[in-house]
Amino acid sequence: MEKLSMDALGRISVEDFRRQDKMPMVLVLDNIRSGLNTGSIFRTADAFLLEKLVLCGITAQPPHREILKTALGSTESVAWTYSESTLEAVTALKNEGYKVFAIEQTTTKTWLQDFAPMPQEKYAFILGNEVDGVDADTLPFCDGTIEIPQYGTKHSLNVAVAAGIVVWEVVRKMVNGSI
Repeated sequence: MEKLSMDALGRISVEDFRRQDKMPMVLVLDNIRSGLNTGSIFRTADAFLLEKLVLCGITAQPPHREILKTALGSTESVAWTYSESTLEAVTALKNEGYKVFAIEQTTTKTWLQDFAPMPQEKYAFILGNEVDGVDADTLPFCDGTIEIPQYGTKHSLNVAVAAGIVVWEVVRKMVNGSI
């Protein structure tokens, strides 16, 4: 067993990335405090060919130093927009035909493993603030909430980790024929 070299990985260029068909998925970052988390989410969006990120409220925007530290160049490949208000971003995405789900713990939710993306649908997933989660005023405008099962004492994950788990699971289902 040997590690693959950078050449053997066959990575595409930024220009080729931009021309690729994308997964019909957008991540909405609702007032993320840490630029490091935002940068990590940029890398996840690049790794899974997501359409774009929507940075809302206090979420830092490139070329913020902390974002660049963890994004490792993915701010150049991944499309992103900024919205002062998460609710405005959600409304715009719904008007563009996206089904919008908050990644949050609520009284009514779908467990991540039970979420079944539908063919021909576009999805937006809201990831909330590291302390307060998704803004409660935004939840009524969502098509639903998705919760990641957790079994320990904390019942919360780092937002960048949560993004990676959700994106991997939804993309896995899309690629493997669930969509």
